[in-house]
Amino acid sequence: MYRLIIFGPPGAGKGTQAQLVAGKLNLFHLSTGEMLRNAAAEGTELGKKAKEIMDRGDLVSDEIMIGIVRDVLGKNDLKNGFILDGFPRTVKQAEALMEIFKELNFLDVIVVSLTANEEELVKRLMSRGRSDDTESSVRNRLHVYERSSNPVIDFFEGKVKILKINGVGEIEKINENILNEIAKI
Repeated sequence: MYRLIIFGPPGAGKGTQAQLVAGKLNLFHLSTGEMLRNAAAEGTELGKKAKEIMDRGDLVSDEIMIGIVRDVLGKNDLKNGFILDGFPRTVKQAEALMEIFKELNFLDVIVVSLTANEEELVKRLMSRGRSDDTESSVRNRLHVYERSSNPVIDFFEGKVKILKINGVGEIEKINENILNEIAKI
């Protein structure tokens, strides 16, 4: 049974790899986007707040995200393990997540950190064809991610096992690398 966090910059393939790993290891796939949509649909207090913020096009605050993740981790049957996709994104979220793991007695958490060079990420993100994606906006998003997320990996150092995986190449080969590295633990 594995408790995984998949981590990496926009365009690194987190969602794709999380789905593949979840399917192959029979893990519950916890995507932050899906958690937010479900909380909004369920009409929970946090869900209502999140929906209001998302409808405005703003980023959901750490407090609301942490609350939703806490609820999802606490109420789902995760005895077979899970892969958390898209959370944490900040040190504050990482600190809260470690507290939640401690409360729920989730030990032996593994962070799968997907890496890719900036040019590859820009190429992938630009190929998505989103109308608001310009090369400069994509590069800016990557730099913002780097500034906020590098400290998250630093925070996890020494607290959890971190697997750094090259996210460039064929999807199945990357997935094979992830599964092989997880199996070694």
